[in-house]
Amino acid sequence: MEALHRVVGPVATNVHILADARTREAIAIDTATPSLAWIADELAARDWTLKLIVSTHGHWDHIGDNSAVAAHTGADIAVHGLDRVRLTDPEPIWAPFDIVPSVPAVELAEGGVIRFGELRLTVLHTPGHTEGSVCLLAGDEGRLYSGDTLFAGSWGRTDLPGGDERAMAESLARLSGLEDPVRVFPGHGRDTTIGAERGWLELVRDSGRLLV
Repeated sequence: MEALHRVVGPVATNVHILADARTREAIAIDTATPSLAWIADELAARDWTLKLIVSTHGHWDHIGDNSAVAAHTGADIAVHGLDRVRLTDPEPIWAPFDIVPSVPAVELAEGGVIRFGELRLTVLHTPGHTEGSVCLLAGDEGRLYSGDTLFAGSWGRTDLPGGDERAMAESLARLSGLEDPVRVFPGHGRDTTIGAERGWLELVRDSGRLLV
């Protein structure tokens, strides 16, 4: 896997491009505003073809350039079915600019596999931040793209539209079952590992609730 990363937008969203080196097929994860120019330049420089735009959830700070990137590349947009309406009818709460609606062509679901080239990402449905939040697990590479479910030392907010404390606790408990070396790439902030987060993740798992 070849992986590129950039922090964009007013709330410092992590945008990722992942590619298969042999086939030059790529996907983008969380195409926040403004990421179109960067994505277009990187694809052109490496002769990569973008096959899919994956939204880990439907909040405005992760989907703002979905439509623009799709129009430029011809890539389909993918999101969990429970967050589809957040893309087609975005709720730009506190957004400093308009959020253009986008139309998903691919519905992500628990246990589904995103394939591009020889690479595989397994979809983990991890509600709590929104109803349709997902994480993407690249098992062979030991990578987890966790959206706004798991951060370094913390978890995504549950007081925004779609949030649910109990669902978040259950999702974090699930992630505690991953192996220590798995490297975690959150929707905001620095990367971490499951091992580095294990202590508090297991406290959430054992108590069945978020820590206060």
